[in-house]
Amino acid sequence: MSTSTARFVRRIPEGEDRERLTCNDCGYVAYENPKIVVGSVVAVEGRVLLCRRAIEPRRGFWTIPAGYMELGETVEEGALREAREEACAELQLDGVLAVYSIARIGQVQILFRASLASPGFAAGPESLEVRLFDWDEIPWDELAFPSVHWVLQAWREAGDAPLGAPRGNPPADLRGTTPLPLRTSEAAA
Repeated sequence: MSTSTARFVRRIPEGEDRERLTCNDCGYVAYENPKIVVGSVVAVEGRVLLCRRAIEPRRGFWTIPAGYMELGETVEEGALREAREEACAELQLDGVLAVYSIARIGQVQILFRASLASPGFAAGPESLEVRLFDWDEIPWDELAFPSVHWVLQAWREAGDAPLGAPRGNPPADLRGTTPLPLRTSEAAA
């Protein structure tokens, strides 16, 4: 089947219970599944490593080093790669800190607790700057995504104790449907 000539429509295929993108000619179903995001809360002497985004969405906002998994890599390999790409940092992963379901944008986020495996970090091509923040210095109003708020709280609650079961979505947003409010400057744009 050539997708360049196929005509896809949204319909409920036989044996399914929801609309799917389906080829009108041959019946092929192009399943659309959630994307997997991997990343890490990197702690250095009680401070957390954050990256100011150089790319959209949310350019200029702060986040943990994280991004989409690539085919052929494990979640651990993906988290380590994202830290290299965004923060030029080599990490030691401590374990899974949180797993979040962000239904409104079709993501599952698997986030680790980590430390630097070697000293040094710098802004990679997807970051404007990279800094360590004490807890009371974190720019909460400038964090890029709700899940960054959630995972930083999970990191704070976990402290240095052994990690138990990963944290999940907060009770107020069990399905990950609430976006961050726009800043006044964004709403005017």
